[in-house]
Amino acid sequence: MAEEPAGSPPPQPPAPAPAAKPAAKPAAKEDLTRRGFFSWAAVAWVGFTMAIGGCVTAMGRFMFPNVLFEPPTSFKVGKPEDFPAGVVDTRFVDKYGVWIVHDQGRIYALIAICTHLGCPPAWLETQNKFKCPCHGSGYYKSGINFEGPTPRPLERARIYISPDDGQIVVDKSQKFQWELGQWEDPNAFIPAAA
Repeated sequence: MAEEPAGSPPPQPPAPAPAAKPAAKPAAKEDLTRRGFFSWAAVAWVGFTMAIGGCVTAMGRFMFPNVLFEPPTSFKVGKPEDFPAGVVDTRFVDKYGVWIVHDQGRIYALIAICTHLGCPPAWLETQNKFKCPCHGSGYYKSGINFEGPTPRPLERARIYISPDDGQIVVDKSQKFQWELGQWEDPNAFIPAAA
């Protein structure tokens, strides 16, 4: 061991180690990196583009009006001999909204709209009547109402024979009402051949 020279200060104990820094708290949120920024920017741009695209689509749709294509109001249904006596022909209800009826020596076209609230009645062959499924209104084969809340009979459409080919033409643009005495108008029916 080496001796210490006289007059030197007494030895100092070793310096304590610096106190350890307290552990850093984990960051709740990392700083935004360049890659993260561009990812969020891309998401925002896609969202903005979709919103603008939706607006442009809606405005483009606004430029084209809704058009309802309805069947013609005037149409041919066949020759008078195609409609036997006492029969209600239902072939034209779905496409044109009329029944062709041959009853009591006349052929006429009844419009298939209930006069109560505009529901489409059905022809019940077994019960020999028209019946509205909505509120129970009933009509005879002639179109006269006899049950339910309906206030008046069914309407008839103009009917005539075409001079060109002898077919029956129905024109729904002209209607005839029983309560106004219009069913006796010569355009409201065709006299059937005996």
